[in-house]
Amino acid sequence: MTRVLTTSHGTNREAFSGTDWSLFAGLSAIWGSSFLFMAIGLDAFDPGLVTLLRVGFGAMVMFGISTARKTTIPRSDWPTLATLAVIWIAIPMTIFPIAQQWIDSGVAGMLNGATPIFTAVVAALILKQLPGRRQVGGLLIGFVGVVAIALPSAGSRSSAAIGVLLVLIATVCYAFAANIVAPLQQRHGSLAIMARLQWMGTVLVLPYGIYGAAHSSFAWDSLLATMAVGVLGTGIAFAMMSNLIGRVGPTRATFITYVIPVVALILGVVFRNEVIAPIAVAGVGLVIVGAAMASRREI
Repeated sequence: MTRVLTTSHGTNREAFSGTDWSLFAGLSAIWGSSFLFMAIGLDAFDPGLVTLLRVGFGAMVMFGISTARKTTIPRSDWPTLATLAVIWIAIPMTIFPIAQQWIDSGVAGMLNGATPIFTAVVAALILKQLPGRRQVGGLLIGFVGVVAIALPSAGSRSSAAIGVLLVLIATVCYAFAANIVAPLQQRHGSLAIMARLQWMGTVLVLPYGIYGAAHSSFAWDSLLATMAVGVLGTGIAFAMMSNLIGRVGPTRATFITYVIPVVALILGVVFRNEVIAPIAVAGVGLVIVGAAMASRREI
C-alpha cells in the first residue's frame, strides 16, 4: 500500500514559466473572488448548504470531463485519495463558510495567506530538506504580513477571534493536502485526482448540507454566487492548483495564497463595503513581496 504522508518536488525547480504564471494568475482571480461569492451565499443560505452546493457543483463539473472519468487510479492510491477528500475538501470547505459568519471576506482571504508557511514546514519535515534561500526569505516576509493581517481581528470581539482560528485550521489542512497531492498528480494527472476527491467530499459533507438546507431561505443571488464558487472555485480551480503543485512543487504553488488576499480585499471593499485596517493593507504588501521572492529558482 502507498504511504499516505509523502510528497515530492515539482517537475520545474527553475523560475516560473509562462504556463506556471498563467495558472498562478488564474487561480488568484478565481479564489480571490470565491470569498466574496461565499459571503453572498451566506446572505440566504446556512453554512452547511453553502458547503454542500460548493462541493457538489465542483464534483459535477469535474466528472463531466471524460478524461477524468476514464483515467484509472490504482487501488493502492485510494487511501491517499480518501485522506485528501477529508483534509482538502470536507474540512476546509466546511470551516470557511462558518468562519465568514464572524469575519469579513477580505480578512478570510488574507488569512489564507498562512498556507505557504505551513506548507513549507510540512514539506521540510517530510522531505527532510529546507526550501531554497529565496523561498525561506519569502516565507519570513510573508509570515510578518500574515501577522499584520490577523492583528485587527485578533484584538476585536471573541467571535472574530474564533473566525480567525477556524481559517488558520483550514490552512493547516491545505498545507498537508498540497504536499500529499504532489506525487499523485505527477502519476495520474489533475483531472482524475480532483474528480474523485470532489465526489468523495460531496458524500462527506452531505449530512451537514442537509442540515443547512433545513435552516436556509432562498435567494437567486445566493444560489448563483454559490454556483460560481462551486464551478469555478472548487471544480476548475482545484484541478488547476493540482497541476501547479505538480509543476512547481507544494511550497511554491501555495504562494498563490499570498496574491489571493489582494483580490479578496478589493472585491470585499467594492461590493460589500467592508472596512480593512491600514495594518492589514500593509500586510498584503509584505505577502506580495514574499510571493515574488518564492517564484524564483530554488537555490
